[in-house]
Amino acid sequence: MLISQIITPEGTTIVAAREVGGKAREVLGTTSVRALALEAARTGQSLVSVIEARGFGMEIDLETVRNEGRFLPPITHPDPAHLHLTGTGLTHLGSAATRDSMHKKTTEAAEETLTDSMKMFRMGLENGKPAPGETGVQPEWFYKGNGTQAIASEQPLISPSFALDGGEEPEMAGIYVIGDDGVPYRVGFAVSNEFSDHVTERINYLYLAHSKLRQASFGPEIRIGAPPEDIRGTSRIRRGDQVIFEKPFLSGEANMSHTFANLEYHHFKYGLFRQPGDVHVHMFGTATLSFADGIKPEEGDVFEIEVPEFGLALRNPLKIAAKEEITIRSL
Repeated sequence: MLISQIITPEGTTIVAAREVGGKAREVLGTTSVRALALEAARTGQSLVSVIEARGFGMEIDLETVRNEGRFLPPITHPDPAHLHLTGTGLTHLGSAATRDSMHKKTTEAAEETLTDSMKMFRMGLENGKPAPGETGVQPEWFYKGNGTQAIASEQPLISPSFALDGGEEPEMAGIYVIGDDGVPYRVGFAVSNEFSDHVTERINYLYLAHSKLRQASFGPEIRIGAPPEDIRGTSRIRRGDQVIFEKPFLSGEANMSHTFANLEYHHFKYGLFRQPGDVHVHMFGTATLSFADGIKPEEGDVFEIEVPEFGLALRNPLKIAAKEEITIRSL
């Protein structure tokens, strides 16, 4: 089942649900995916069962919703500070080559040794898929922001005026709510654009934290349940009526050096991330970047990330923020 959050023409919020390839219908009696997920956690039911028990109302044309820009992020929190955007890197087979080329040392001696990126990637290959009951190696981890940085499909991703780059990262994101008992509950998975500043990151890998403090988009639909082992999608950049970049990308555990379970454990092992009622959107990495092919996105370009099994394509135009004057005042 696929679920999404939509603003009606009258300005109210509704939840829509459909099967892959099917028609969407309003889920009766709710305005929040988070509320549905917490109800499932509290009652011990599956999320699909909770949705089906609510019943379905009017049919919704998702193409019209998309064209009118009425999608919300597919999960939100009434207090954006309690929605966490985070991610992991160097998790996909092949991703190390892109990262390593960005972080390559310039001296001859350094080129004869493994970079830190390659060391991290090798650690994942060796122990990123532990046996059941065992703990695997922890991945690279980063923080992107809170719910104020979560951008709906069709809305612009805004690159700060000081950024050196604003590029896409096509990824799968896990969507979670924290139950009243402090247990993380997985809602499902969604397509995401883990928007980043790759030029800043390339200067020095210790700038990774700076490069990731950017907006992100995910959805517009969440696929409930376990993801396929082999996920195949397409990442594009459109400039006007031309496609300036198009490349397939792979995800799913068949194409990863870590299991989703291992990545989830190393995020939620921190009590900070198990606060009841919170929402987490955790992005699992990619091996495909237009940056690696020498593409420099420009304002007005549209990022498009598509995986048919996960619903409508995620689309966001790029916008460059105006320069801000930052003043620090003494009290």
